[in-house]
Amino acid sequence: MAGVEERVASEHSGNGVPTGTGEIVVENPATGAEIGRVPDMPAEQVAELARRARAAQPGWEALGFEGRGRILLRAQKWVMDNRDRVIETIVSETGKTYEDALFAEVNYAGFAFRFWAENAPEYMADEKVRTAQLFVKGKKLLTRYKPLGLVGVIGPWNYPLTNSFGDCIPALAAGNAVILKPSEVTPLTSLLMAEALRECGLPPDVFQVATGRGETGAALIDESDMVMFTGSTATGKKVMARAADTITPVQLELGGKDPMIVLADADLERAANAAVFYSMQNGGQTCISVERVYVEAPVYDEFVAKVTEKARELRTGVPSGPGSVDVGAITFPKQLDIISDHVEDAKAKGARVLVGGNRKEGPGQFFEPTVLVDVDHTMKAMTEETFGPTLPIMKVADAEEAIRLANDSQYGLAGSVFTKDVAKGEAIARRVESGAVDVNDVMVGYSALELPMGGWKASGLGSRHGAGGIRKYCAQQSLLVTRFALKKDVHMYPYKSRTTKALAGALKLLYGRGKRN
Repeated sequence: MAGVEERVASEHSGNGVPTGTGEIVVENPATGAEIGRVPDMPAEQVAELARRARAAQPGWEALGFEGRGRILLRAQKWVMDNRDRVIETIVSETGKTYEDALFAEVNYAGFAFRFWAENAPEYMADEKVRTAQLFVKGKKLLTRYKPLGLVGVIGPWNYPLTNSFGDCIPALAAGNAVILKPSEVTPLTSLLMAEALRECGLPPDVFQVATGRGETGAALIDESDMVMFTGSTATGKKVMARAADTITPVQLELGGKDPMIVLADADLERAANAAVFYSMQNGGQTCISVERVYVEAPVYDEFVAKVTEKARELRTGVPSGPGSVDVGAITFPKQLDIISDHVEDAKAKGARVLVGGNRKEGPGQFFEPTVLVDVDHTMKAMTEETFGPTLPIMKVADAEEAIRLANDSQYGLAGSVFTKDVAKGEAIARRVESGAVDVNDVMVGYSALELPMGGWKASGLGSRHGAGGIRKYCAQQSLLVTRFALKKDVHMYPYKSRTTKALAGALKLLYGRGKRN
């Protein structure tokens, strides 16, 4: 990875866009070095991007699924051919490990381009509708999906390819123009993907990147026909409030406090490996990571011992290529304060730190992989989203207590259950109040793009992936076509007493018995 910062800076500094009210300095969170600068776009510049996008969108839609799909498949090949460059860009602006960038970002994008290119025609195809309404029999009923026009995507800083640019792929496949407002902390990956799409033949202005801070995002909400936002619950509420002014539809993937339940009959070695990996992967900065664990009492001590041993062996530091470190940097500077506050709050209320528990000294933004025990729901570490490499573990009497505590949360994004009895595991998963629950796995369901992914409660509105993951970028239209018709239907003017009484009798005959026809 030598020379990455210099190369990224030269590629992304001065991208030819007017600087508006100023520039944003992009830093490598693992080293503190400046790696680029991007414009902080004002509202009027976002409006100009939107004007150009709207002008370009009809031509993009007119290409049809086959034409758009060809460009998306070229983009898939571009990502694979330029894999190292993409990884270097992601690592330099997020501080995550090479493996986190490869497996959770590049792998996702590579699959997503092909998935949406191949599945968009089926998911957006006209749907024939059958009716039980006698008075509509013989007519043609259809539901169709038409791209909304201009989609605004506001992305997070933790996954600049998967959860920022990734939402643009189905929006483009549907035939929309897209403006992406990436996090001001990690904008470089989005600019790189704009370059990739241009090289793959995407028409000008169909996909644009609006770099900037909160005001840029607010302006994008005002200009868009639909907004997809991924981020914190607090910011999601502000997005909804802003969109209400223009009655702009929004979909939100927000925070999570994802529980893991370990039953007494679980494969403890697998459960411990999963707990450590999925709580620390990406520095713990994943909305659907393991944020809290509930373990049945008979296996609690053995589980904690296994987790502690594995967590102590994790390497934290500046990523320098494959296999160099296990846990990377904390991407967002303020997140370090939240992680520290949650750990200190837990300690003050009686929790014990078995591993880690501190910021790592030296340059860069790092927090030690941390295991907490003797925790309860009076502690922030068990009730608020930590978004860091922490693993609080709580002993429970039985599965019923685990389910009750798992559901004792404002959040409902994801969860997991570990047991050798998969039927029991599925039954428990169905009782966990989360949009996605895995049995004997964590997060893996997210990689199956056929499976919808969305949050309950304060974790969001709507979903990504599956048919709904592309239809949300469309306007739904119902069509009724009357092929054979009389000059005048029996219920039309003028009203006549005899006709009305006859129709009333027919209605009573049809619906008055309270039985199935």
